[in-house]
Amino acid sequence: MASERYRRDPQRHDYRNGYYQRDFVTRVGTLRLRIARTRKKNFLPEVIAKFQRRAEEVCLLIREAFLRGISTRQVGWIVAIVTGEVVSPQTVSRLTRELDEAVRQFHHARLEDEWAYLFLDGVSLRVRRPAGRKRVHMLVAYGVRRDGRRQLLAFLRTRGESQADWEALLNDLYRRGIAGRNLELIVTDGCPGLAAAIQTVYPRVLHQRCWVHKMRNILEKVRRRDHDQVKADAQAIYLAEDRKQAQAAFRRFRTRWQKHYASMVRQLERDLPELLSFFSFPRHLWRKLRTSASWKFGAEPGPWSVSSTCRAWTGSFTPSSRDSTWNGKIAPSGFLHRRLDITVTIVVLLIAYDEHVK
Repeated sequence: MASERYRRDPQRHDYRNGYYQRDFVTRVGTLRLRIARTRKKNFLPEVIAKFQRRAEEVCLLIREAFLRGISTRQVGWIVAIVTGEVVSPQTVSRLTRELDEAVRQFHHARLEDEWAYLFLDGVSLRVRRPAGRKRVHMLVAYGVRRDGRRQLLAFLRTRGESQADWEALLNDLYRRGIAGRNLELIVTDGCPGLAAAIQTVYPRVLHQRCWVHKMRNILEKVRRRDHDQVKADAQAIYLAEDRKQAQAAFRRFRTRWQKHYASMVRQLERDLPELLSFFSFPRHLWRKLRTSASWKFGAEPGPWSVSSTCRAWTGSFTPSSRDSTWNGKIAPSGFLHRRLDITVTIVVLLIAYDEHVK
């Protein structure tokens, strides 16, 4: 104002006009602030942005609670326990929608051609809708560098897992920078459409089929009384000391079970080369490379949790002492089977929001 209080001055720009009260929600509760104002302008402390009523850490709390699958109304009640203020469902939705830009940037981000191992899998998820449950599909690509660093690279919502669907995802990776010059192995669940797409986009890269999925397919075809023995004989193949012993284990498997399960044995023999690709790599990586991700989901997400959780794909994870390691870091197998379920949930949950908007 260019003037002291109560002093007339020709250089004066404005006049004091008392104070106004404003609530500011923090993690220690709601603070009532007394903010000075003039006749022409209001003043805000530097820590408060215009129109901001909550500290950023409280906004993060709201997002995190919602991303865990809690409904918008319940999030408001939970936040009230901490801050003393009930947050409306509309406020929760507005705060979570701010992450949309992060998803857009993710899909357009340039990728360096530095990935040695590529894990591909399809996720099928039932989503709650007002008209009932609907099954949706998401294709996911996850990369690991030689030094063990790992990253979710791409995801794509599709109607299924056809060759065209997988080619769309792989072509997106190629377009964004992964030409495959350093790519040594692609690990998949054995989907025929995916196998064909790999031959189209990355035909020179070695392909490993997931033993977890293969064992599941084998055991689905055997009688209950043979289950344990078939399982042990099949496990002997991938637990062998080298490729030669693994092939010998398969021959024993074939001799024993050909008469009872001829179709299953023929299928295993046809897939065997791609099931044994991991033997081409150092022994300490075998357990990590012979399986792709197997994601488990708990409660079925609703449309708005689907939307918001996807937007948090950038979330970080703290290693657990139970996780296996990959050159001193969380191994792809352990990470994908336990830790990445959070990431993939975050990614997949965009689906229902799209459906809701449509």
